[in-house]
This record gives sequence, structure tokens and C-alpha cells, in this order.
Amino acid sequence: MKNFTRRQFGKALGGTAAAAFASASLPRIAFAQIATASLQRFPSNFLWGCATAAYQIEGAVSEDGRKPSVWDTFSHTPGKTFQGETGDIADDSYHLYKEDIKLLKNLGVGGYRFSISWSRIFPDGTGQANEKGLAYYQRVVDELLKNNIAPYITLFHWDLPQALPEGWQSRDTAKAFADYAGYVSRQLSDRVSHFFTINEFTCFTDKGYKTGKFAPGMKLPDAQVNQIRHNAVLAHGMAVQAIRANAKSGTQIGLAENATVCVPVIEDSEQIEGARRATREENAQFLTVVMEGKYTDSYLQREGANAPKVEAGDLKIIGSPLDFVGLNVYTPEYVRADSSPTGFAIESRQSSYPRMASDWLYIGPEVIYWAVRNVSDIWKPRALYITENGCSADDVITADGRIEDTDRVMYLRNHLTHLRRAASEGYPIKGYFLWSLLDNYEWADGYSKRFGIHYVDFKTQKRTPKLSAEWYREVISHNAVE
Repeated sequence: MKNFTRRQFGKALGGTAAAAFASASLPRIAFAQIATASLQRFPSNFLWGCATAAYQIEGAVSEDGRKPSVWDTFSHTPGKTFQGETGDIADDSYHLYKEDIKLLKNLGVGGYRFSISWSRIFPDGTGQANEKGLAYYQRVVDELLKNNIAPYITLFHWDLPQALPEGWQSRDTAKAFADYAGYVSRQLSDRVSHFFTINEFTCFTDKGYKTGKFAPGMKLPDAQVNQIRHNAVLAHGMAVQAIRANAKSGTQIGLAENATVCVPVIEDSEQIEGARRATREENAQFLTVVMEGKYTDSYLQREGANAPKVEAGDLKIIGSPLDFVGLNVYTPEYVRADSSPTGFAIESRQSSYPRMASDWLYIGPEVIYWAVRNVSDIWKPRALYITENGCSADDVITADGRIEDTDRVMYLRNHLTHLRRAASEGYPIKGYFLWSLLDNYEWADGYSKRFGIHYVDFKTQKRTPKLSAEWYREVISHNAVE
């Protein structure tokens, strides 16, 4: 009871009741009953939404002028994806987008975060824009607005045009991305007020060029990988400036990053400070340089001769001010403060640590609170969104056609409870986009992992709401986790 402040109690009961409480000793159960209703609610203007990505849902990879992305090439290369599965058809949302927007409408969401396929707009990465590709996204935006759902557009979610020479190894790709971002924002900012430049740097840099697990499937030495990382954050900064120069005044710009989230093993001042230091250093090559406009000394020293080559003016561009920060949050790294030069150590997970269906998706719902708190305490962004949060589950259709994904509901309920804590403590969290609206093409895992709150039969393209969709609709309806 000692953690319940006078101010919080006053809000719950009012001055008279607070005075009575001060002179009385109430049973613990009564305290819980009093507090629950107000503590579980989100701010009145909180935005609820869902998220998807172009290559994972659209299909229609050769229609209306679209040319291949690196993921088309990668997925068609034998041995690169689960059972050789590709995004050629995916959820066929290119043709079924109106049906998918009805699903959003039925949930009651206020926003939808989706990505644009760069290869639909500039099939060769640069040059002449493809009007048919743009027209598709104009139709999607118009249909969303007709249903009172705000579009939140991600400009790059890993599907780099295959035609770009050397891909992210080339600095020219950053310039090409800025041109693309400027064009799209100029065409759509009359109807779209929020743009995300890039989604999850590490997944197309490190996984694409270091481990080879993602497109384009390369395994390069550290010096080249660090330069690719630099080209990626430079592309982000150039895109921010291009959007500012081309979009309608008042357009909001940010990014969606799966930052390493460092959770203190114990909530005391020493461990919290250790987690804060870890957050800054473990994200040095991406979020830290974006937010600070400089690489940390420790990162440069650690990389030594392999550190990226930085040209004059790069860091100022990379650090271009943002209107918001988007965080994709799934799993924690637990941190202990220590006496090492860095001041922290990341704990290893024991074999019994619980996870969801994906082998990387360890369960730790407090991660979402610390994602918001660490980023807010270190960099003080104007606004924050949770741009992805969700989980894979081994979904099974029952005899009566239901999908009772109680494990996903458990995962989401616990995360949202911790997100509510961040909101109640005054951190600038403005909205939440659940990943994902649909089961979809899960990159190298093909169709073997389901993240959606709507079940998709990939043979018939039938969509079926899961228990988690019913649960999320109730959360949105009440603006609360109950």
C-alpha cells in the first residue's frame, strides 16, 4: 500500500474519501477493488490499431507494373525459406484489401499501420514512378478513411527493389530511398498524416548481410556490415528531410524500430541505471545514433578499424528531429548492473525460460513498459507508439470452426497491462498497433508461423476471427485491459 501515492488515491476517491482512508485501515481486498477500474484504463485519446507489411500480405507480385524485390529473389532461391515458400500470393490483400479493412472496422480500431512496396512505386528503385502502383495505395487510403480508420504508412519494410545495384551496400541506395519517400509523401500527405521511414534496421542489415538468414542472404565481414548499417540510418535521415520538404505541412514523421529492450533484473536504482546504460549501448548503431546524431564512443572503440566511414554532414542528417518514435516490442533482454567498463551485463536465458511458438519469442511482458520508459528517460521523444506487438501461436481450428488462441490472449493481456503502467506514469505513449491483423507470410519461416488475430486459410484466403480478435475488440471498446 505504501506505493499508492496521495495524488493517485485522490484521483480514485476524491478528497473526502482520501481523508477517510488516511485515518482508517482497510482490508487489502477492498483496496484492490477500489483501484482496479481506474488503473486499467488508457488515456481517452489513445489510438488502437493493427499492423501489417506489404510483402507479407499483398501477393500480386507481378501485377500493375511491380517488379521483384530482394525478397522475391530470396524466397525463390532453394533452401532459403521454410519449404521454399514465397510471398507470391500471401494473403492476396492486393485484391482483398476491402475485405481486410472490414476486419479492421469490425475490431473498432482507429488506425492501421501498413507498408508500401517500393517496387510498386519505383519498379527499378529509381527513375519513372509507376502510376498504377501509386493508385493501389490511394485506393487503400481512401477505403480506410471512408471507414474512419487513420492510415499510418511505413515506407520501407525490407522489400528493397532488386534492381538497385549493390542494395544497401551502396550509399546511392540511401539517396534513392529519400527520393522515393519524398515522392510518396508528396502524393499521399493530403490524406495521410503519419509516415514511418524504416522498419527494424537489424532485420535487413545484420540478418540480410551478416548472418544471411534474410534477403539478400549474404554473409559479409564486419567492416562491410557496419557500412551497410550506416547507409541504412543515413537513408532514414535523408527520408525524414525529403518528407519534410515534400509533404503537407504538419505531417508527422518517425520510424519503427525493434530496439534491444533492456529490462532491469530487479527494480532498484542501480539495476535501472544499468538497464538505461545498456539500452544506449546495445542500440548504438541504430536507434542511439538516430536519436543523438552521433555514434557512442564505446561503439566506435569496440568496432575499431571496422567502424563505419562517416562523411561530412552524415550525422546531422541521421539525427534529423522526429515527431515520434515507434517501437516494435516482443521480447526482453535482462540486464544486471556490474563493475565492468560498460556498467552492465546481459543475463543469459536458462533452458527453461518460456517462449511462444517462434523459437526467438521469449515471454517477458514487462518488456513493453521498459521499452517505453528507457527510450523516454534517455531521449525524451515527443511521442511514442508501439508499432508492433504480438506473438506466434500454434493455432488450431476446432470442429465448430473456432480458433481458441488463449496463449495469444495471455501474451497480449499481460503486455497491455504493462503498457498501461507506462501510460499511467505519464510517458508519452500515444497508440498501439497489434501485430498482426492477419496470419501472413512470415519471411524465412514461410507460412509455418501464425501471428494474426484473424486465421487465414492460405488455400481459400478465407479469414476467420480468432478468440484474440474478440478479446482485442473488447479492449478497444472499453479502452482498457480488464
